[in-house]
Amino acid sequence: MTAHQTIEAPTETETLSGAEIVVRALVDQGVDVLFGYPGGAVLPIYDALFNEPKLTHVLVRHEQGATHAAEGYARSTGKCGVVLVTAGPGATNAVTGIVEALMDSIPMVVITGQVATHLIGTDAFQECDTIGVTRPITKHNYLVKDAADLPRIIHEAFHIATSGRPGPVVIDIPKDVQFAKAAYQGPDEVTHAHNYRPRTKAEPGKIAEAVAMIARARRPILYTGGGVINAGTRASELLREFAKLTGAPVTSTLMGLGAFPASDPQWLGMVGMHGSFESNNAMHDCDVMVAIGARFDDRVTGKLDAFAPTSKKIHIDIDASSIGKNVRADVGIVGDAASVLEDLIAAWKSRNLSTDKAAMADWWAQIDKWRARNGFWYRPDDQFIKPQHAIQRLYELTRGKDVYITTEVGQHQMWAAQFFHFDEPNRWMTSGGLGTMGYGLPAAVGVQMAHRDALVIDIGGDASVQMTMQEFSTAIQYELPIKIFILNNEWMGMVRQWQQLLHGERYSHSYSASLPDFVKLAEAYGGVGLRAETPAELDAKIVEMIETPRPVIFDCRVTKEENCFPMIPSGKAHNEMIMAEEARDLGSIIDDAGKRLV
Repeated sequence: MTAHQTIEAPTETETLSGAEIVVRALVDQGVDVLFGYPGGAVLPIYDALFNEPKLTHVLVRHEQGATHAAEGYARSTGKCGVVLVTAGPGATNAVTGIVEALMDSIPMVVITGQVATHLIGTDAFQECDTIGVTRPITKHNYLVKDAADLPRIIHEAFHIATSGRPGPVVIDIPKDVQFAKAAYQGPDEVTHAHNYRPRTKAEPGKIAEAVAMIARARRPILYTGGGVINAGTRASELLREFAKLTGAPVTSTLMGLGAFPASDPQWLGMVGMHGSFESNNAMHDCDVMVAIGARFDDRVTGKLDAFAPTSKKIHIDIDASSIGKNVRADVGIVGDAASVLEDLIAAWKSRNLSTDKAAMADWWAQIDKWRARNGFWYRPDDQFIKPQHAIQRLYELTRGKDVYITTEVGQHQMWAAQFFHFDEPNRWMTSGGLGTMGYGLPAAVGVQMAHRDALVIDIGGDASVQMTMQEFSTAIQYELPIKIFILNNEWMGMVRQWQQLLHGERYSHSYSASLPDFVKLAEAYGGVGLRAETPAELDAKIVEMIETPRPVIFDCRVTKEENCFPMIPSGKAHNEMIMAEEARDLGSIIDDAGKRLV
């Protein structure tokens, strides 16, 4: 067989090697891009890849980068991300991204190599109990012991990863299984061993109960999460329709940004620890909360026994185990967000329901008072670039373009969520549940592979971005013009902020005393380096970054000790936020243990 010749589809009597079965199954699942790093235990699969032009393999520089790139690809397309890594350290290096995908409900199939079956348990070279390691961090995992099982397992893995609450599935394939011959079966030919059929349609009685409760509400709020994004663009469209029908304000978790347009007057901004003043107060004071595809995590709820104390709660989620897990639901609805929203809209219209106009007018009047405070206020500076200002200018100068944003984790992530606004879903890729530093750069690689002509920007911090900086080399190799926009304050910014507010200003190992010259680093990789140090030069440099058709690292030098506000202190309720203008009096704020914050 010559190089780059497609593996012919087998007839009923033909067999393929296990490695060829893997490649054929990926093609039949509609996979066009996979991210990986070769090694001895997966060389048969890589050999089979050599002859399949329908699959584009992206060679990353570290297996963690492969998983984050696959996540970025999946989040921006709605498809399943695919990873291929070798045994031992290949699999263990992928663990962070696997957990990340589990926490943020991202569909991903990770194929790992394994030592030959007769060597399992002998401490062979690069042997690792991948199944044991990944059992608690995957939606499901497989150790393939027979090549005849490969077609079923691979097709089943994609079904599990992409249906219900999405998540990662690991397939561990010993090397001898990759060489063994077996008959191939397509996705419609296999019989799944697992009878996995998640419920997507809600119970009609629950729908009726929910719409009746919303119609009686005087202070309703729609609290949305990443589940709306996962349910597809139709869910986002239905959310907008339902918001218009009810007149209720809409807020979102970090993961749900873009499901409801930020330009809509019913939008309150992000909720939670660094959410908007109006969204947090509205969550606290609402009388009916409709949670759609959100899981009430601690960064949203704050102090649980003070969370929305006067509200009835309707919780909609495709994962039955999430309903009532952290916050008691008065009405729990299991189902796909798009399907449930469709049913809610139909029920609302058929019953000719409406909310109390006078009560809603009072509710919006109160919300407007909260909005008037401008919770994201910061003190302007003519000499030095404020990080908030940098994000604002980045947003304004990219408006109207085909933009996708990834982020690292830290202060810059929260400022990006506050000051960069999204009107469409699947445009915002960030690490929510796991909070993984180093996520954004490889995620940008994955996004750019999926959207070759789009403007893909990773908003990063000088500490986070160094964790996976080597993936800039991947961007160079594959001619991916990603933009790495670094808010460089020479600190681990969020760590420093917490040390200031919660640890008596003892800045233990949070200052970066030896940063690289990011401009020279970009050039060393073969990319373009830019730097801005004053507000006067910022706009022109951002425009230059946007117009540069090559990978760019932008070193944006920002003020060093800026804090991210508003902030709900640990152990406090939504209506007990620290605001920027109050920051000079932080010593008067007391935590639950009776200790001063500074």
